Amino acid sequence: MASEYEKHRYDDIIDLPHHRSSVHPHMSMHDRAGQFSPFAALTGHEDAINETARYTDSQIELSDEVKAKINEQLREACRNIGSGEKLSFTYFVPDERKNGGAYVEHSGSVKKIDTIEGIVLLTDRTAIPINRIINIEECDYN
Repeated sequence: MASEYEKHRYDDIIDLPHHRSSVHPHMSMHDRAGQFSPFAALTGHEDAINETARYTDSQIELSDEVKAKINEQLREACRNIGSGEKLSFTYFVPDERKNGGAYVEHSGSVKKIDTIEGIVLLTDRTAIPINRIINIEECDYN
């Protein structure tokens, strides 16, 4: 049980006005609340977990028949440069941060096929590595 002294300990100051500093500006409620908000002791840890959980595909190893078909399609595309024919390429793009990558599809007209650099250059300046192409199809629209 509380003593009589403890019950009336602050009676002399309880009704005094709240002190405001004349030197320091008053802190806003938002800033005051920020003092008590949680902080990330392990900054970047959640990002690292999310990055590890992010799914990537493995690059498909093509059969000799599929490689021959793609080579023939590239020869045909080379003959048709300047005709405005549009092709759709499906190819592998390696991930910059981890093993694997993703397959993307990009359509356009072929501007140049550089066998020395190993790229197909489209008119929109997209460079597609030949060794990463898994499929080429003619587009239905021109």
